[in-house]
Amino acid sequence: MTLKLATEIKDLAKDQGKTITCAESCTGGKVSAALTDVAGSSAIFERGFVTYSNRAKQDMLGVAAGTLEAYGAVSEEVAREMAQGALSRAQADVAVAISGIAGPGGSDFKPEGRVCYALATADGVTSETVEHGALGRANVRNAATQHALNLILSALR
Repeated sequence: MTLKLATEIKDLAKDQGKTITCAESCTGGKVSAALTDVAGSSAIFERGFVTYSNRAKQDMLGVAAGTLEAYGAVSEEVAREMAQGALSRAQADVAVAISGIAGPGGSDFKPEGRVCYALATADGVTSETVEHGALGRANVRNAATQHALNLILSALR
């Protein structure tokens, strides 16, 4: 399923002359890997950002310290800044950002399986939070990767 999505993304982006970038935290580069698993992906993907720590989010993507302090890394506000930073720094047409709690663990306030997504284009930024549930670390990361690929695909359609 992931390869099929990534292939469709590559074909649509290439036809439209668009480039894609990713700003990933809990997925640790899985979205970028899925995109670059497709032959010819260099036509639409130049770089991605794995920003696992708050410092990396600030240094690489320009996420404001105040945003991190006020909302925490797992928030739509931070995901939005991650997506905007990636879009700008990669000079891409579409950027997806992912930040979440893959597990194990979490808290009552931010449970395992909560993932915040943002999608940035020249038209603006949208964001959403998805409660994937306590599926276990690998399954949450896989679900987040699939969801992010679907967001990219929707931006290209």
